Amino acid sequence: MMYCDTSQGIPQLISNINACQVIAEAVRTTLGPRGMDKLMVDSRGKATISNDGATILKLLDVVHPAAKTLVDIARSQDAEVGDGTTSVTLLAAEFLKQLKPYVEEGLHPQTIIRAFRIATGLAVKKIKEISVTVKKDNKQEQRQLLEKCAATALNSKLIAGQKDFFSKMVVDAVMSLDELLPLKMIGIKKVQGGALEDSQLVAGVAFKKTFSYAGFEMQPKRYENPKIALLNVELELKAEKDNAEVRVSSVEACGGSIQTSVGNMTDNVLGHCELFEEVQVGGERYNFFKGCPKAKTCTIILRGGAEQFMEETERSLHDAIMIVRRAIKNDSIVAGGGAIEMELSKYLRDYSRTIPGKQQLLIGAYAKALEIIPRQLCDNAGFDATNILNKLRAKHAQGGMWYGVDINNEDIADNFAACVWEPSIVRINALTAASEAACLILSVDETIKNPRSSVDGPPGGAGRGRGRGRPHAH
Repeated sequence: MMYCDTSQGIPQLISNINACQVIAEAVRTTLGPRGMDKLMVDSRGKATISNDGATILKLLDVVHPAAKTLVDIARSQDAEVGDGTTSVTLLAAEFLKQLKPYVEEGLHPQTIIRAFRIATGLAVKKIKEISVTVKKDNKQEQRQLLEKCAATALNSKLIAGQKDFFSKMVVDAVMSLDELLPLKMIGIKKVQGGALEDSQLVAGVAFKKTFSYAGFEMQPKRYENPKIALLNVELELKAEKDNAEVRVSSVEACGGSIQTSVGNMTDNVLGHCELFEEVQVGGERYNFFKGCPKAKTCTIILRGGAEQFMEETERSLHDAIMIVRRAIKNDSIVAGGGAIEMELSKYLRDYSRTIPGKQQLLIGAYAKALEIIPRQLCDNAGFDATNILNKLRAKHAQGGMWYGVDINNEDIADNFAACVWEPSIVRINALTAASEAACLILSVDETIKNPRSSVDGPPGGAGRGRGRGRPHAH
């Protein structure tokens, strides 16, 4: 990554814009169902395979101060809605790319920022207008909606092949929580070995069997309605970390309170659940507490071959779980696959023709930048992007508002009918975050590095491993 130069004004802006393009290049190819994955190796040699924009950017060692903004918006998108991290980075970088000529010509950044604020406001309003609300009272219908949203989120991940299996599991998991949908009540445990389809959802708490005792093979392996004592006593010399984790999750789920001695065992300090059983999962024995009265919890047990593969599956499921939560909370959806972007692009382009002055050009540039999403979907699948985008523009001009890229047939299709759905909040958040980031980077015209920090360091230490050795030539 290049390091900050000391120029001011326009050259600085251009340099920042270029730095953001570099970041976007890193995640560009991961977008969509045909996106590739990245294998990142950190300094200790640990390999991570991921398709999730936020994870990739987190693991990149980004030094450039302006480019860090893109990493931050990807993180905020991940924290807020869980999915759409790649789109957010791409959009922000594309906004900047479309603006570069205007900056070079000396258009004042504040003019650009004002136009972008207006455009974002219009786009968000338009999304809210055209998004489709799903009726909550019909449980069956809501469930189908949630499964489709989860499937759309899993489409671009490694486990896309098993997306039906996993989207059902994710929806079951989220549906089993209580009103507030707390994320930490869904535990994910990874057990190596077995096939992906052996993954299962346990309605309750599950953990590795952490204790054994004389004659434990003879004991019954399942108990109906047992009482559970949560002891803070060393029953044996065993990793205390495991036990602590077990205790905490059991308290949250089964009620009861943690006891430090065995003296006062009364009913009110004991937790209870409907069923306790011990099951062999892979090479490990697992204890399941099912039907916990206090909190509604569930545990997803993931199976799979390679460790990296399971970690990526866990990240993908996290995205899907977040999407399902969002879809339950705000029940309006839009069509994915570049459809909503094309519709907004058309709307803004039409709007820009009604206003005079520089704003017209800038809102036009915003509209053009939105087309990066369908274009990138085509590029990643190896389609002729120009051809498909022309078809899409024509279709949207005729009023086919949910038409997007059809990945399977190298054509365009009504993605709403094809059930490529995502919660509209994902798109709203992506647009606002991307536009904010673009405005932020545009409003910086000089990077000042604290001069003292470079003097005190050991001589020759600056050029080590960070690419700071070469001054960035202009």
